[in-house]
Parts: sequence; structure tokens; C-alpha cells
Amino acid sequence: MTAASDRAERLDRADPLRGQLDRFVPPADGSVRAYLDGNSLGRPAADLPEVMRTFIIDSWGTRLIRGWDEEWMDWPQGVGDELAAAALGAAPGQTIVADSTSVMIYKLARAALSLRSPKRDEIVVDIDNFPTDRYLIEGIASELGLRLVWIDTDPALGVTAELVAEVVGERTALFLASHVAYRSGYIADAARITEVVHAAGAPVLWDLCHSVGAVPIALDDWQVDFAVGCGYKFLNGGPGAPAFGYVAARHQDRARQPLQGWIGHARPFDMGPGYQPHPGIRGFLTGTPPILGMVPLRHAIALIGEVGLDAIRAKSLALTDFAIELIDEQLAPLGVRLGSPRDHRHRGGHVTIRAAGFAEVKEELWKRGVLPDFRRPDGIRLGVSPLSTSFTEVAVAIEEISDILTGS
Repeated sequence: MTAASDRAERLDRADPLRGQLDRFVPPADGSVRAYLDGNSLGRPAADLPEVMRTFIIDSWGTRLIRGWDEEWMDWPQGVGDELAAAALGAAPGQTIVADSTSVMIYKLARAALSLRSPKRDEIVVDIDNFPTDRYLIEGIASELGLRLVWIDTDPALGVTAELVAEVVGERTALFLASHVAYRSGYIADAARITEVVHAAGAPVLWDLCHSVGAVPIALDDWQVDFAVGCGYKFLNGGPGAPAFGYVAARHQDRARQPLQGWIGHARPFDMGPGYQPHPGIRGFLTGTPPILGMVPLRHAIALIGEVGLDAIRAKSLALTDFAIELIDEQLAPLGVRLGSPRDHRHRGGHVTIRAAGFAEVKEELWKRGVLPDFRRPDGIRLGVSPLSTSFTEVAVAIEEISDILTGS
């Protein structure tokens, strides 16, 4: 046993959340020794097959079409409220679960822009935001004849209040950014940045994909206007799990989203001429809710609520601190650079390391049963999901990277 693995074993024994590890499915073929990609796709819960079976047999198979009248029509708001209470710091009636992240970003960005005055013709976004966010905003700007203002951010960090203050002003119609940067894991000061944007008279739209379920969020306290996030990363909702959208109550009956579907109608079953949005958050729905996709998401949200975000965040910090400790010891002497904030107050749920040739290193890691991911041009992301990642997995990953780099 190496010194690093011995330290990892001691940390695992002392881990207050060590009992949670058994609540997730291990790979049936035993091929994975360390899973460090929960920031892209979380593990399924061990009891999820039974949860899904019960839903299919009892709710779907037995209630059939009656399920819509009895409960399913209310799930977008109901599951949204459960998520808001467990992980978003938001009061009921402001969150829905529906659509994909891309569709939800489009809908809420357009809704935010429906509030603008004609003189506000600029959208502010940073150059290193997740591609979908940037591509969508580029398309929206083209559709509406608006101008994009790009914030030039340090890829090892992210958006800061100081950078935002330099570019927002009387022409700003919307500010969009990620709460946790997808490359570096840098946590933006959402409260302070929201305050800066509001002082300029504009709304904010926060992308929470890399923070929800791993980092404490307080949307109401921060006075956030709009927010979006996915369900398949730290929320463990499964591949393609539905996204969520948050619209502050103060905007709900003024902002108009562009995808006017029957579920968001004030009287959906009248099926009459003309569209009238449903009052409140339900007016931001579009099509038939993805009920089957909400089942694992709802199950995972309940687990997060049970454990609590403070405990989850404490484990996340301990895991990433340990990762950086081992990176300094084993990888830095081999030319590997840290691509994430060293101060863990500014670090989300993953650590990025950088070096030439890391695309090939990632491929070799996968062959050895160690699963991180790679982000161009030269970054391997070590994603730690606090409920399902052990300290031993972190140690295994770092030691394997060291072995590959030294030819061991």
C-alpha cells in the first residue's frame, strides 16, 4: 500500500458520508476502479431499479391514463419545488422541471429579454462559458438584432464581479454566466455579480449545471432573476435527465417565454384558439412533461435533501483538497499544472489538471478502469461527486496518471 492510498483509506474510514457510497450502483462487471466523472454523469442509486419498477407497475401500468389527472400534470411544479427546497435556496412556486438544458436556456433567456426596454440592446456573456450557452445566446442575439458583449475571462478562473462591472451598463439587456465554470470549477460570486448587474438595470440568467447538488445555492437571497440547470450531473438523474428552470416570482406574470405549448396554457384542456399563458411558473412550460425521466431525478433529490447540502459541500471540499494535495506531490514534479482555484472557497466539485498529451492519457486511464473526462486543449477533469466518490478513488486516479506519465 502506498502512502497516498493509506491516507485515502484513513480518510474513507473517517468520512461522515461513507455510508452513502453503498447507496449507488457499482459497475456490474467490476471494470471501474475509480469513477471521477460524476460532474458529467452521476451514478444511479442502488435501489433505482426497484423505484422504476414500482413506478412502471403501479403508477404507469395500473393507473394508466388516470395518472395524468391524479398526479403527473403537477409533477413539473411539484418536483421543481422539491429541488428548490433541497438544493436551490428558493421558495415554492418558482421552479419547474421540464425540457432539456438547451431548451430551458433558450426559453428563459428569451423571457428575460421580453422585459427589456428598446434602448437595451446588449447581451453580456463570457468567452469561456459552456458552448451551448454561447451558441444559444449567439442565435438569440441574431434573432432579435441584439449585440453580444464578451467578457474575456481567465480559463483557470472564471467570471468576477470586477470584470462584469466593466461591461454592464444602460444598454445591457441580459447577463448570462455559469455559477461554476465547466473547465476550471471556479465558483463565481453569484450574489455580488447579480447585485452589479441589477445596479445596471438588467436581469441575470445563471447556468447552475456544474453547481446544483454540489455547491450551496441561495437563489432567493441572491435576488436572482432566472436560472437553469441540468439533472444528470450531481443530481444523479440519469442520461438525458430533464432540466429545471427558475423564474423569480416577481417576473412570472410579466416575462413571456417564446415556446407557447399547450401545457403552459391557462386552460390546456379547452384546446381553443389563441394562446393565453398560465399564471405563475406554469406558464413557462411548453409540452408534455417528461414524467418517466423525473422518477430517478426525484429519487436523487430526496437523497440530497436527506443528507443536506452543507454535509455534501464539506465532503466535496475534502475530496478536492485531497486531490490537489496528491497532485502537488505526485504530478506537479512531472510537469502537470493545476487548472482550478487552489483556494477551495472558489472551487466547485471538480479539479482540472493540465499537461500536453493529456488526451492520450485520458484514453489510457479509461483502459485502466479510471474514468475522468478530458476538455480541450489539455485538461483532464477529476470530478468528485460527494455522495458516491471515495477518497480511495481519488488516490487511485492520481497514482495511475503518475504511472502513465512515468511509463510505469
